[in-house]
Amino acid sequence: MFLDFPIESIHPYALKAHEAANCAGDQGKYWEMHDRIFTKQRALGIKDLSDHAGALGLDLSMFEQCLNSGKQAAEIRKDIAEGAKAGVRGTPTFLLGLTEPNSSKVKTTMIIRGAQPYTRFKQVIDSLLEPQKK
Repeated sequence: MFLDFPIESIHPYALKAHEAANCAGDQGKYWEMHDRIFTKQRALGIKDLSDHAGALGLDLSMFEQCLNSGKQAAEIRKDIAEGAKAGVRGTPTFLLGLTEPNSSKVKTTMIIRGAQPYTRFKQVIDSLLEPQKK
């Protein structure tokens, strides 16, 4: 699962950028917008976000209506609350766990904070899977 977790205190354009990605997602281009925003972090004003949408071939009217409505902000705020409740303090943060027996719920057992090498993820995932192999 991927949650939005904009940190507005250090990134004043973060919330609107997340909204833009979600609005692009309404048109099937979430990851394309996400990647574009990430590579063009100095261009995150409202006009810039609309320019990004145009470059991705989105329906600009629909995109701008979504962005201006703030309809995505409520969902993003829910993501922030859910992340904070789970112990997220910054990005990236990865929560790893196992499904509970006879359930589809996942119990978080490990948190990896920050950019980490593949070997760290492998170590944690292997440790989570080890009891299941016995």
